[in-house]
Amino acid sequence: MPNDDWDRRIDYLRNTRRLYYNDDYLDFLVRGVWKLDKPVRVVDFGCGYGFLGLKLLPLLPEGSTYTGIDKGHDLIATARETFGRLPYASEFIEADLLEIEVERRFDLAVCHAFLLHMAEPERMLGKMIGSVADGGRVIAFEPHWIAGMAGWELDGVDASRIVRLGALQKLYEEDAKRSGKNGNVGIRLPILMSRLGLAQVECRASDKVNFLDPDMDLRAKELLYQSLREEGVGQPPGDRDDIISRLAARGLTPEEASAQYEAERRAAEEFGSDSAFVYAPQMKITFGTVSGRASGEPVPAIVGRERQASGQLRIDPEEAER
Repeated sequence: MPNDDWDRRIDYLRNTRRLYYNDDYLDFLVRGVWKLDKPVRVVDFGCGYGFLGLKLLPLLPEGSTYTGIDKGHDLIATARETFGRLPYASEFIEADLLEIEVERRFDLAVCHAFLLHMAEPERMLGKMIGSVADGGRVIAFEPHWIAGMAGWELDGVDASRIVRLGALQKLYEEDAKRSGKNGNVGIRLPILMSRLGLAQVECRASDKVNFLDPDMDLRAKELLYQSLREEGVGQPPGDRDDIISRLAARGLTPEEASAQYEAERRAAEEFGSDSAFVYAPQMKITFGTVSGRASGEPVPAIVGRERQASGQLRIDPEEAER
């Protein structure tokens, strides 16, 4: 997606982020898993409007600092305005991370739904490693779209009628082969981090399971319903011939493309604000420790071991979440 489009979609970014994590789970990660009990210097690659900073800084030890880098002019302006009202040490740099080098002075390098937009995610992950001092961590919050699609449950409708996992996985994989951009990159990151020399690599899954309850508070229900719609749940697929043609161009057979269109159409018809619907996004949170061998360059592969195929992207690569 062109960068100025992200600048125009700040509300979308805000509204969908609330679907992914409970605050108590992030607190558990900071204190119980990463055991961050001393001030840390954080750099956020592709920071957007500063979502991770807003989530992490209240949980980090006092004295921690946050540096956000993004090439979106309006995103950075929004971040500066927001953090200017908060009691945290922060700075924001408007720059293209493909073109700049980040100084090796940070304790944590983080990103959120950023590597999926990289045609060479391993290269960008290497840059993140290169920004962290020995003993620091790289932490990536990235999607695993096929797991998220498997996390739909719409009351009264067989999941297989609205979510065709086989066809979706084929789309993601074919898109990744063409573009290198991988909407399932979250599940590959343990492999990539280990390959780049990070130590103590682990991976967690996001905890939040969203329940749209017909009997919930009306204001809360409308807020959740709109967030789910912006996430892509129950969106009308558009013109039938056009969508089928585009799906076929992305690798589906005509029969698969037609069936996928019908599944999306059926989901749009069945899903409404009074639906009973459960959605588990299944973001993956992968982290590793920078050691002397973590150069940011790939570790030589074992002879004879084949690299796994990558999956990619939701229904339309240009509508990927950031």
